[in-house]
Amino acid sequence: MKNKEIAELFEKMGTLLEIKGEIVFKTRAYFKAAENINNLAEDIETVKNEKRLSDIPGIGKTLQEKIVEYLETGKLTAYEKLTKEIPESILDVINIPSVGPKKAKLFFDKLKIKDVPGLRKAAESKEILQLEGIKEKTVENILKGIKVVTEGQARMNLGTATRVAEELIAQLQKRPEVKSVSPAGSLRRGKETIRDIDILVDSTDAKVTMDFFCKLPQVKTVSAHGETKSSILTEKNVQVDLRILDHHCFGAGLLYFTGSKNFNVKLRQIAMKNDMKVSEYGIFSVKDNKEKFLAGKTEAECFKALGMPFIPPELREDIGEDLLFKKTGAVKIPKLIELGDIKGELHVHSTWSDGHNTIAEMADAAQKRGYQYLAISDHSPRLKVARGVSVEDLKKKKAEIEQLNKKMKNFRILFGTEVEIDSDGNLDYNDSVLSEFDIVVAAVHSGFEQDVKKLTQRIVKACQHKSVHIIAHPTGVHLGKRDPYALDLKEVCKAARDHNVFLEINAFPIRLDLNSKNAFYAKNQGVHFVINTDSHNVDHFNHLRYGISVARRAWLTKQEVLNSLPLKEMLQRIKK
Repeated sequence: MKNKEIAELFEKMGTLLEIKGEIVFKTRAYFKAAENINNLAEDIETVKNEKRLSDIPGIGKTLQEKIVEYLETGKLTAYEKLTKEIPESILDVINIPSVGPKKAKLFFDKLKIKDVPGLRKAAESKEILQLEGIKEKTVENILKGIKVVTEGQARMNLGTATRVAEELIAQLQKRPEVKSVSPAGSLRRGKETIRDIDILVDSTDAKVTMDFFCKLPQVKTVSAHGETKSSILTEKNVQVDLRILDHHCFGAGLLYFTGSKNFNVKLRQIAMKNDMKVSEYGIFSVKDNKEKFLAGKTEAECFKALGMPFIPPELREDIGEDLLFKKTGAVKIPKLIELGDIKGELHVHSTWSDGHNTIAEMADAAQKRGYQYLAISDHSPRLKVARGVSVEDLKKKKAEIEQLNKKMKNFRILFGTEVEIDSDGNLDYNDSVLSEFDIVVAAVHSGFEQDVKKLTQRIVKACQHKSVHIIAHPTGVHLGKRDPYALDLKEVCKAARDHNVFLEINAFPIRLDLNSKNAFYAKNQGVHFVINTDSHNVDHFNHLRYGISVARRAWLTKQEVLNSLPLKEMLQRIKK
């Protein structure tokens, strides 16, 4: 659907024309057209094909021609011509707080500043102080604005985004006029990284709710404050958009704003085939040129109206799309794994290596979560930065676990290790030592610069080892800091499958490794999984839900996850 693309394009054109000095009437025409197209309840391409573009308010003949040109060619000649006169990068300058179109025009006309780096340089050198109306405070605000925007553009991991959203939602839920609140967008779909947060609200008093939201203590700046939509930047530079939806169409709005974009397109295609229309306002029958409201209050009734089963938000992605939208046969949604299915964890740390809680404290926290077992898998000696456990200390650690287990009822602490895979694929402990562990988790923490062949060989060799049960965080990604290392995932999956090794979905928010796409691929290679938090303190157990989100996005059921099994069955399942 190209509605948003065209709306953004017209918005840009209006802004650039304003900087150019075009007459107000012309610039406003583009802004108004952008607003109306963005609010359009149907696909603009459909409107074009049915020759109904003139029905959109503010879309005259000239703008109709531009829409047709863009839809048919993917380009807009007028825009390309305009950006030769006024650089497109000026739009980034305009978006800096304390700048705006007027100052951007002044900076461009007088100092030829055409991008944010140029603006930063001119502000830091105080060059812009020579311009009329620019004072020291203006320069200070511009530099602050550049910092805010730059930081705000970074993507958050799922854990960070969830915490921000839940804090705001908790405050909104206390309001008497608020009947329902839900996150939407990529956060609700459980995506590994999030750019900004969308929150939807069913409120009996939109104005009161919006005023409350924009005055919350977390708010640093208010970008927009409208009747049905407001946008703020939090103190931590997270953009949050709040939308108010009508009660009778809250479900339809939640479905629409959860996305993904491609998923919504598929739903519209299904609707069109059945003489129906789907939008954020509801599901409608459009037979005989008559529009009839069919559903909208809940997502479930919207799916039912479309003749589809309820599709969990995590599956509304490109991952597994062919399974959702089969050309033949009914859509079958598996019962995805849930948080309550997990019976224990097999990769957490204690004070024996780099953990912050004792074995007893970790076990107590696990029991409080309803777990049946917990493997204390501390690092091996090679990882000196994590104070890896020596062979001599392993005996003391094992003795401590045995003493604790004597006091346990309906719970067992397992003697585990996160053993290093060295640069040649060898393990840090010898075979005799490894045979003593209940659980052996093998991991790569160094040599990320090796080529794909070498890194793959290292992990494959570890999978082939008779004592290894799990490969931890298989691609080594560190969200926001380190990309995944080069790996032939197909070869790793084959080795894991053939040697009864489980690939980890590491739930720690900065890892989320395997990610959902890789886990879906591995699932289809016959691999099974384990979901661990890699906890280094008792609070980290709360991260498990992020791993569950990744697993659900990968279409995993509890039957494919090792630690959904009770203790006895789990120990039987890991036998080589």
